[in-house]
Amino acid sequence: MTDLSGKVALVTGSARGIGRAIALRYAECGADVVINYARSEEAALQTVADIQALGTRAVAVQADVVDLDALEGLFQKSVEAFGQLDIVVANAGVEIVDQPISEVTEEQFDRLFAINAKATFFTLQKAARYVADHGRIINVGSSTTALANPGVGLYGSSKMAARYTVEVLAQEVGKRGITVNSIIPTAIEGAGVFTQLPEEHPMRAMFSAMRPLEGRFGTPDDVADAAEYFAGPLAHWISGQHLLVSGGAPA
Repeated sequence: MTDLSGKVALVTGSARGIGRAIALRYAECGADVVINYARSEEAALQTVADIQALGTRAVAVQADVVDLDALEGLFQKSVEAFGQLDIVVANAGVEIVDQPISEVTEEQFDRLFAINAKATFFTLQKAARYVADHGRIINVGSSTTALANPGVGLYGSSKMAARYTVEVLAQEVGKRGITVNSIIPTAIEGAGVFTQLPEEHPMRAMFSAMRPLEGRFGTPDDVADAAEYFAGPLAHWISGQHLLVSGGAPA
């Protein structure tokens, strides 16, 4: 396991799902962790307790990342709590799937772009300002940006902006030894819309059939594996890249 002792990680949207799995993994590797949540205080506090049980430190900070003042406060409180920031994971996001572009409403567009594009952009921007030299900035993207599919036009479009931002930011902060990369997960069991998708929903069979490796959905721990790699020393020469975590599927 990667040794992250002495490091401090901030993971947005980390009370549950993929963000929680990444936060717990970093704690298992020895890092202190800032848990961010917008509304799920109980889940956030449980994640903090689970991290503390592993022997590392953790705090929960409430902040809606769409609110730029709250986002700035999140970074300031993170540094106040632990004195530094070494790893930032921009994970907070929202999904709409199985919806044709012709049915997208303005309200849906504004919501997804506010969270997945605007909030992620400014999370990455603030990470560049706050992360220590030789730190790590990681964006959790979506496989919808790797392959166009019907029903995810709005979601994929809203996630595409951060993919480009990662490539540019990697060049801008590279002289400080900071790496910037994306994890591009496929359909993940227990995360996003797949926390509520009924077992009999046809999308389950479709996604499972597309995965050559074990014929299953991805798990939050599969994504945490990639997050551990990007945060550790083995990835020190990898930057501006997008790692598709899909079990061998094209997206």
